[in-house]
Amino acid sequence: MKNMPEPTVFIVDDDAAVRDSIQELVESVGLQAEGYASAFAFLDTFQPQRSGCLVLDVQMAAMSGLVLQEKLNELGFKIPVIMLTGHGDVPMAVQAMKAGAVDFIQKPYRDQSLLDSINAALVLDAAARCSSSTAESLEHQLATLTEREREVLNQTLAGSTSKEIARELSVSPRTVEAHRQNLLRKLGIGTVKELMLHLVPRGRNR
Repeated sequence: MKNMPEPTVFIVDDDAAVRDSIQELVESVGLQAEGYASAFAFLDTFQPQRSGCLVLDVQMAAMSGLVLQEKLNELGFKIPVIMLTGHGDVPMAVQAMKAGAVDFIQKPYRDQSLLDSINAALVLDAAARCSSSTAESLEHQLATLTEREREVLNQTLAGSTSKEIARELSVSPRTVEAHRQNLLRKLGIGTVKELMLHLVPRGRNR
């Protein structure tokens, strides 16, 4: 993606020593990091368009890491979460993973293990943002189709041949092919096979 901002590792832990230690570790490998002393402090300033991942302590006063994770899910913020705990609570780990955490690490953590999890989370975030951007771009391109091109698209996605589409729309097969070539060009897609790969999952609901 063009002009992709540098990802940030957001660290939320009410233990200042742990928070500062993780931030120093992250910055030592050239990554950008920000520390927050509470879940509320993080929520007050968090901007979902910022790329990165969240290193989150499970046990915190006022709002626990699990509650913050649930709140982010409710708000539709899909930032990858790495949970830290000093208790090794297995049910808590299961709850965090079910809610979408990418990893659950027990304190005291090994520096390299935490960095490996952070790097994996950043890769997941970048991939998700790239996929989202591609989907948005495709939606904009679909909006440029004429009504007839959309009809040809829907029939093509349903598996109809050019002759079948021509009969359905009361036009010639040559006209169907012309519309199909126009819509492929507008969508930036080279072949009908590629079109099917891109749109069949969403085509069922179109």
